Amino acid sequence: MRRFYLTTAALLLSASPALADSSPVTALTHVRIIDGTEAPPTEDATLVMQGGRILAVGKNINIPKHARILDRSGDTVLPGIISDHSHVGQYEGVTTGSQFYIRPIIISELEQYRRYGVTTVTALGNNAPDVFDPLRRDAHAGKTPADLFGVDQGIGVPKGAPPVNVAADQLFRPRTAEEARRNVDTMADEGTDLIKIWVDDFDGTLPVKMSPEVISAVVDESHKRNLRVAAHIHDLDDAEHVVAAGVDILAHGIRDKPVPPALIEKLKSGNIWYIATLQLDEASTAWADQSPWTKTPFTLAGLSIPLLQQVSDPVWQQKHTTGKQADFARTSLAMNLQNLKTLYDAGVKVGFGTDSGAMPLRVPGVAEHRELALTVQAGLTPLIAIHIATQNAADLLHLSDRGVIAAGKRADLLVVSGNPAITIGDTDRIVETWENGTAVAGPVPLNSEGKN
Repeated sequence: MRRFYLTTAALLLSASPALADSSPVTALTHVRIIDGTEAPPTEDATLVMQGGRILAVGKNINIPKHARILDRSGDTVLPGIISDHSHVGQYEGVTTGSQFYIRPIIISELEQYRRYGVTTVTALGNNAPDVFDPLRRDAHAGKTPADLFGVDQGIGVPKGAPPVNVAADQLFRPRTAEEARRNVDTMADEGTDLIKIWVDDFDGTLPVKMSPEVISAVVDESHKRNLRVAAHIHDLDDAEHVVAAGVDILAHGIRDKPVPPALIEKLKSGNIWYIATLQLDEASTAWADQSPWTKTPFTLAGLSIPLLQQVSDPVWQQKHTTGKQADFARTSLAMNLQNLKTLYDAGVKVGFGTDSGAMPLRVPGVAEHRELALTVQAGLTPLIAIHIATQNAADLLHLSDRGVIAAGKRADLLVVSGNPAITIGDTDRIVETWENGTAVAGPVPLNSEGKN
């Protein structure tokens, strides 16, 4: 077990910018610290923060005078969850459509993400710049419930992926390589964080896939503009094609075949990130199957009334629990779990995402907690799952100010009852989420024993 000993001088040195702040100092005492690095937890520790920054963390910490002291005995503090693949403004209730891409709906979604401990959200495409870009600036300034990054429009193909109801300002569908280059330049000028391409044909339901010429043009132009490319894929063949073209991120897991050694070596040598999005396929059947987790208060607190009514309808359940799409989702999830374990064990860089917010069944916040549970189900330890959702997820976004608990980092914190290093389900027992110097309670109140 690691032990930290900070003198008062060291504390003042590391925290000097923050101590000039007039905001109050808060100390969480007698907590278990899971710092996001895969290191074993530090027991009976103290975390001191001010103005949204961590001043000091560890054992034998000198707490500044006049600090507000919050005894969190029995609780665990871990970094706020970071999503590398989500969406915002895609639907309301159970209805999808471009009319929902408005600031109030997106703010309400960010509020829900934060209640569930997700403090940084990456909206990976289908974003209208007139709404998204000013909202993203406000998020970086701490004026929204959670921080926000993402792709402005994204690039699909005519008559192909993505098969979603979005407005013209939310997606480019270039017909030629030169058009694709111009689309990349437009997004670069808008200040997009990444470029997103869709190359899947959704299990043969779409007539065309993105051509190799367009893929190559997007990657080449993006790299000229110092932007990385994330590719939506499902099948191994598509993954191999986009990796050969030089993409930087696989935005979904490979779900039709086992990942071969040759591709593993290309992912490693190319420093290509892999986001499994396990919950995407689980969500396709779990609600109809009435899986136990769908009935917990923690989960139900994240559902709108229309969605709750839909998933509770026996007719809807019967329709969605069997058939080709349900079978496809189940087999895809099984292969995704297997490939995630293979890739992580091989040393491939794994990020964290769920595709939450893209469709009503992929519930913001709930999906991220299910992704943690599924990551453990895949055979990874709880500490590794947390590491992927925090430090790794921050590293994918090139964010060095979050994802780990350490002096000088953002105080984006998830406080839970219990010990998630042993039981990953304890991440669902949320006490509070800290961001921008304030705390909000979890979606479900906890009683004195820390139970929902």
